[in-house]
Amino acid sequence: MFTGLVDDLGLITHVADTPAGRELRIRCRYTDLADGESIAVNGACLTVREHGVHDDEAGWFTVAAVITTLGRTTIDGWCAGDRVNLERAMRLGDRLGGHIVLGHVDDLATVSHTEQVGDAWLVDLVLPPALRPLMVAHGSITVNGVSLTVNALRADGVQLSIIEYTKRHTTLGELVAGDRVHVEADVLAKHVERLLAPWRGTGAGVA
Repeated sequence: MFTGLVDDLGLITHVADTPAGRELRIRCRYTDLADGESIAVNGACLTVREHGVHDDEAGWFTVAAVITTLGRTTIDGWCAGDRVNLERAMRLGDRLGGHIVLGHVDDLATVSHTEQVGDAWLVDLVLPPALRPLMVAHGSITVNGVSLTVNALRADGVQLSIIEYTKRHTTLGELVAGDRVHVEADVLAKHVERLLAPWRGTGAGVA
């Protein structure tokens, strides 16, 4: 479980297709990782396979994305040199500064527009139809692993208003129209939608 508060920007240094899946080697600031622990990479919960420390005391780790993960994320297109948002799993007693994030990417959204307005970086996302009913104005959404607030609802998605700190400490400031991003809807909204579906005569959404 995560909170959506990115605490490092990792650098992909190597990508390879292996029997374990698409393996990524990522440079990071973490030097005390453990094999088998969970880590969110652009919001996708992956398992640390190997880890270590470089001569310059920067850390590194490897993860592998299996075919089901590749089918619902952008990981298949990641290359050496790409930067990714990182968050380690929360511990009991940690401050929950964002919201409850599982690291299970629901689907991909497409950036339709970005604009700097005063001190806010506005990003419009086109969401898949199944995700749109789960969005509420000023509710929570996770985009590429970052806990964000829905600034406004759009007919085809949402608008995000990103503060300067988040823009500077994550990869969201690099977004341009046409980019695809990982989206995880609020888990509470997904459970409510699932519970109500039989009474509304609708499908089960993304739950």
